[in-house]
Amino acid sequence: MVLSALRGAVGFLTQIPVGQNQQAFDAFCARVGVVPLVGYLVGALVGLALVVPGPAPTVALLYVLAVVAVTGINHADGLADLGDAAVVHGDPEKRRSVMRDTTVGVGAVVAVAVGVAGLALAALVLATMPVRAALGIVMAGEVGAKLGIVTLAATGRPSHDGLGSRLLGAGTGQLVLGIALAVPATVLTWPVPAATAAVVAGPLVALGLRQWAHATLDGVGGDVFGATNELARIAGLHAGVVVWTLY
Repeated sequence: MVLSALRGAVGFLTQIPVGQNQQAFDAFCARVGVVPLVGYLVGALVGLALVVPGPAPTVALLYVLAVVAVTGINHADGLADLGDAAVVHGDPEKRRSVMRDTTVGVGAVVAVAVGVAGLALAALVLATMPVRAALGIVMAGEVGAKLGIVTLAATGRPSHDGLGSRLLGAGTGQLVLGIALAVPATVLTWPVPAATAAVVAGPLVALGLRQWAHATLDGVGGDVFGATNELARIAGLHAGVVVWTLY
């Protein structure tokens, strides 16, 4: 069951061809606590871009391209939809209807632009850091983002029936499992606590988005999960870079 859940999580969160099927996805929904393990895998793969010799801007661009290649754009679509919902005035139903609309609004464009800029700017600094530190922060940021997904699944309430509602209601046990799997990532930049900051940023972003979604969307949906993954990654990278720089 755990291996099937992990396969479902990899299939859901990445573009890695693992032979996704309904059984694996159902196992993933029931064992969402395994998601931080996907963070280690994604972090290791996208981090390879940072060891390529070259000027920092070029390495940063390669990192952004690696993130897109490994994880796809489905979760960025969630960020775009939340951007549109954030700029609409009205009740939760009106905001959710805007998120379902296929028309791309100004809010979506700004949200994605800020997201890409945030990712690229963090990578620009990472490209100048010692390789061990950079890779540690990247992996910790991915693990933290996935722990954010677990946090949201365990503490959010559904706004409507859909993909997001399948993940919600994970319970305390899955949150504890997710935390336990994420803890090893906190020491990747030891003795500098940059990796710890990168991991902790993930659930903090998730809790903040949960509060916003509960207040403005009347609950959490699939787009909130996607946006959490993207924003938690960015927050984790910047938290790690700041701590490394100031330590």
